[in-house]
Amino acid sequence: MPRRLMTALRPLAAIAVVATVAAACSGASSTPAPSSSATPVASASATPAPSASSAVVGTLDAVKSATIQIEADGSFVDPSQGQLLNTAGRGSGFILSPDGTALTNNHVVTGAALLKVWVGGDRAKTYNAKVVATSECSDLAVIKIDGAGFPSIGWASDTPNPGIDVYAAGFPLGDPEYTLTRGIISKAKADGETSWASVDSVIEHDAAINPGNSGGPLVTKDGAVIGVNYAGNDARQSFAIGKAEVDKVLPKLLAGTDVNSIGVNGEAMKFDDGSSGIWVSSVASGSPADKVGIKGGDLLTKLEGLVVATDGTMADYCDILRSHGAGDVLAVEVFRPSSGETLEGRLNGTPLAVVATVATGGDQGGQAGDGTSGAGADYTYTLVSTDGDAMSTEMPAPWTDTRTGDWTRNDETVGIRIGASTDYQKWIDGYTVPGAFLAASSRLAGEDIDALLDADKPTFAKACTYDSRKDFDASGYVGKFDLFTDCDGTKNAFVELAVKPADGSYLVFLQLVATGDRDFTAADHMIEALQVKGLLP
Repeated sequence: MPRRLMTALRPLAAIAVVATVAAACSGASSTPAPSSSATPVASASATPAPSASSAVVGTLDAVKSATIQIEADGSFVDPSQGQLLNTAGRGSGFILSPDGTALTNNHVVTGAALLKVWVGGDRAKTYNAKVVATSECSDLAVIKIDGAGFPSIGWASDTPNPGIDVYAAGFPLGDPEYTLTRGIISKAKADGETSWASVDSVIEHDAAINPGNSGGPLVTKDGAVIGVNYAGNDARQSFAIGKAEVDKVLPKLLAGTDVNSIGVNGEAMKFDDGSSGIWVSSVASGSPADKVGIKGGDLLTKLEGLVVATDGTMADYCDILRSHGAGDVLAVEVFRPSSGETLEGRLNGTPLAVVATVATGGDQGGQAGDGTSGAGADYTYTLVSTDGDAMSTEMPAPWTDTRTGDWTRNDETVGIRIGASTDYQKWIDGYTVPGAFLAASSRLAGEDIDALLDADKPTFAKACTYDSRKDFDASGYVGKFDLFTDCDGTKNAFVELAVKPADGSYLVFLQLVATGDRDFTAADHMIEALQVKGLLP
């Protein structure tokens, strides 16, 4: 797999939401939004209050009485909006037994500080609830509502064949008003691998669901549950987890045992640079994830040494969990964007510890866009060439202090070079400003890359913390680079890279001071834009 500097040093250049099938949970909890755009099927009966004599509902109209709206209050970290404190999201669910045991989606409840429940659309009474057990991979959760004597819904005996009439019940878009939409099953076994769940197959239907329908029942004309709604997309396709999939985990959930879970509310993400991971929006207290030190806002990049979410789904992550017991010790790696740290630890074992740090640039005092900080948008670039255009590349436009000429190494001229920074002399003297030195040499084409890097390593290790040596394979060049961090008491990083083209005809040498992520991206851009057109020393 091609490894650029930004890919190898950091799992992602910028947090961005990957557009996939949208999970049908809702962040709206204040002003109610309009209900589903599909035509609701009117309920002919009033909502019965819970009573000791309540039993399994037996009609479509009565489904309302056992359908619940769940408000999950807590603090979450959104990949595009950042930390969201005291946020309330709403989803749906349905009651399985009169004692208040109910079923919903994992993504509706996991990591919440508290759960509020309304039964059957009755806003006069609010119930507290607690999570009994969850399954991240099946996106299911059992909760227990305080109280007793609730109406409950039974499971359908129908086989979910295409053409069967189905009805989606719930409380979409944060609206307290109960809705019921009608459709048919269009596909009995649609692909169940998504960015937030991993099940063998799901039911595809066209009964409209919207954010907030998550966890609500998909029922037959007789009012029996045939699936658990959990997703919809812009193509007006809706999806539900069928009874056959629910049955694989429900007995353990009812017994209070988590299934294929480490305690995160997460979503698989794949980024433009090829990196990937499970974005963690929240963590359940006391869970294996919590105990190892995973936090909301982390990106879980590896589990048992395997890079996860490489296809943008939870498939690999869940296959690993299914291949191990709940108490097994599992090696885990996470990246923490807030600090630029990569951490490693062991679930059910040793806590996370920092193994690498990439400067985020947030403490450098520069202004966004001025070239002295990692903040702000990516650079724009300017073409810089040596005399005679023997070598050229594109350097960040703010690095206006440029130098070209001979490359001298050990008092010998070995090639040609381009240097650039916001203040080139300051760049030479220390590690406080971003900048780069890029050179090329035919004379050094036969040199061993490891030997070249080893020769310089002691010098830079005196001022910086040596992190690691990594492979580089991109833009037609193959080689290695050394990463040094925390240089001269700053959070800035230093990189020394040596690579060769496929024919091995010359050596390219790069030294970089990075004060933020965009400086690593700039280094990749320099290599990609490099043109060697003339004879080299």
